[in-house]
Amino acid sequence: MRALLLLAFGGPRTPDEVEPFLTRLFRGRKPSPEQIERVKGRYCFIGGCSPLLEITLAQAEALERKLSEDGYLFKSYIGMRYNAPLIEDTLKEILGDGLHEVIAIPMTPFRSRAITGAYIEEVRRAQHGGGETLKITFLEGWHVHPVFIEAVREKIREGLLGFDPDARKRVHLLFTAHSLPRSIVEKDPYVQDMEASVSEIMKGLDPFPWRIAFQSKGGGPEEWIGPEVERVLEDLESQKVKEVLLVPIGFVSDHIEILYDIDILFRRKAESMGILLKRTRSLNASERFIEALACAVEETLNDSENP
Repeated sequence: MRALLLLAFGGPRTPDEVEPFLTRLFRGRKPSPEQIERVKGRYCFIGGCSPLLEITLAQAEALERKLSEDGYLFKSYIGMRYNAPLIEDTLKEILGDGLHEVIAIPMTPFRSRAITGAYIEEVRRAQHGGGETLKITFLEGWHVHPVFIEAVREKIREGLLGFDPDARKRVHLLFTAHSLPRSIVEKDPYVQDMEASVSEIMKGLDPFPWRIAFQSKGGGPEEWIGPEVERVLEDLESQKVKEVLLVPIGFVSDHIEILYDIDILFRRKAESMGILLKRTRSLNASERFIEALACAVEETLNDSENP
């Protein structure tokens, strides 16, 4: 039996977890009272906590079942970067269960030192400190896997049905992902991965106008990649566009940047411009997405056994 480890960002499960979550995110620096209250306020808008832990657990369990149906024996685990269960604790649990081979999946489609690379670095750091050796294979680069592409297309087709038939013909698709500092992205395949995904997705859809934008950038003096979603909405308004379907392709699960940034902030801004903004439902533990991950895992195993 092997271990299946899903790696995700994490998020506070209660208002009391906001401060330790931010402290870990800030690498040990305590957040100010204003920062804590501001973040708590955002979570209040989406039910008081992050749903990410529950969703990632559901994804892990569904993927374990799918692989079992296909004849591959795994026990699933999850590890979070900024909230329990932390990656280092999960690796200890895997060893305690007597497992020594791990397939680890950063739950994000696009490769970057700041995202997928950070998960890999955290796993290796925790593994080094644990003493015992685990054989860990990281699964990356599934952003153009045909089943993943079709999983996103399914959500787009479903999302288009939310518009009236006449308006549906005028919908603009807006694909988004998390913004990153330009200094990091210039040396990464992050933007190219996103462009490749969108290109493949559009090959199987009716010809709709589409744009790419980036969202939820951090603070500080660094330049972050764009265009920002807000600027693209302003540009679409100037072109008299009235219907937009936002496709958060850089995210595979509901969390604060979906439920607050998109569903509240961007929708509110669009409404002020007279734009009807809808978004596709997140992949979460949907059947086609789990199938995509299972295919990628099985292909990785077959490649390793038949080099």
